Amino acid sequence: MSAVSYIEENKDRFLNELLELLKIPSVSADKKFAGDVRKAAEYLKSQFEKLDTHVEICETAGYPIVYAEHIKDPNLPTVLVYGHYDVQPADPYELWDSPPFEPVIKNEKIYARGSADDKGQMYMHVKAYEALIKTDSLPCNVKFMIEGEEEVGSENLEVFVKGNREKLAADVILISDTAMISNETPSINVGLKGLSYLEVEVVGPNRDLHSGVYGGAVANPINILCQMIASLQDEKGRITIPGFYDKVEELSDEYRAKMAEAPFDLEAFKKDLDIDDVKGEEGYTTIERTGIRPTLDVNGIWGGYIGEGAKTVLPSKANAKISMRLVPDQTSDEITKLFEEHFKSIAPKSVKVKVTPHHGGEPAVTPTDSIGYKAAVKAMEKSWGVEPIPTREGGSIPIVALFKEELGLDSILMGFGLNEDAIHSPNESYGLFNYYRGIETISHFYQFFTDMSKS
Repeated sequence: MSAVSYIEENKDRFLNELLELLKIPSVSADKKFAGDVRKAAEYLKSQFEKLDTHVEICETAGYPIVYAEHIKDPNLPTVLVYGHYDVQPADPYELWDSPPFEPVIKNEKIYARGSADDKGQMYMHVKAYEALIKTDSLPCNVKFMIEGEEEVGSENLEVFVKGNREKLAADVILISDTAMISNETPSINVGLKGLSYLEVEVVGPNRDLHSGVYGGAVANPINILCQMIASLQDEKGRITIPGFYDKVEELSDEYRAKMAEAPFDLEAFKKDLDIDDVKGEEGYTTIERTGIRPTLDVNGIWGGYIGEGAKTVLPSKANAKISMRLVPDQTSDEITKLFEEHFKSIAPKSVKVKVTPHHGGEPAVTPTDSIGYKAAVKAMEKSWGVEPIPTREGGSIPIVALFKEELGLDSILMGFGLNEDAIHSPNESYGLFNYYRGIETISHFYQFFTDMSKS
């Protein structure tokens, strides 16, 4: 029996196993889910054990890493698979059409938190591995490193990687945590943005005040914070932090023209988001703004009274969470420092400002002339019948740059999600087509990578 036939015969079980994993609320950002995060790790361990595969729970200072390996022959090439079992918070729960940790299948999609990011895409690799093992057709060595802190910055993964270089030795890293252009037009991501994520606090008076008695005489931290944030971008959509663009990679007209070949329907894009127009840095297309240009966004803002009814308060403080997506050759530490210096410099004397960095990561670009990339192209071409398009994505996977630095390995970003999957948002989903086609394509990758490595 071929691996593809095995996948087809076991597709219902493969789906049910994923649904069980999706029921576990493994939210790494919220400590109240700590037990569930560990439960997800144990679930994965049990799945590898069923395949008589060496697997271990590797403890860290935070959540554990699930490590598994099958060394068929030390002389054969080795693929290191990376994924994560933690998920984003599901808040606000009231905006979900169904409970986020009670998976629902409708319109040929799985609706649940983590369905696309990254449990569904990560679990494809486990099932592709199973299909190859059960049909005695695994052509190379495989290692798995599945972590539980990707959604909070992968801080302890760095320690693990640095301390286990020999254990993680491989020829390529394979990751499915990105999206394709569409189910009709497959693509492979060759670039990820870096990230600088931080929190700001603006403090005024030493206590909340009556807005009638003190309004107009004392600085309102919410007003000040909004003014400061608004000043971070000019009317052309450019970020105003001094030095922010000094090291930004400027791509050639030829490269930009190649990017423009990817099918993109601006009207459909706006309709999907229910917006009348797009917005961004002047002089760049929507695809370029999300893929090759740095950005700054407010991810959350709060202060004062937000409960039911009215409370005429002049708040003592206001807060915001801000993320900056970075491109080659920016670095997260430098951009974080530039932001902090600038933000404090524009604060009026009537308030105090605190900037707290949370986590960051570096941008990464995968060469398209590598064996790993060429094998991914062949694998997708075999599954879809057409050659995939290379793209760059606005998302960040900070550990990709870490893998290159510490292990000397390029990461192949062979994702099967779609932009419509609503990752990080209410009603996240993942298509059944994508789940099954992903398993099949991954199984093809191993064969092509092994064959190309031998030649």
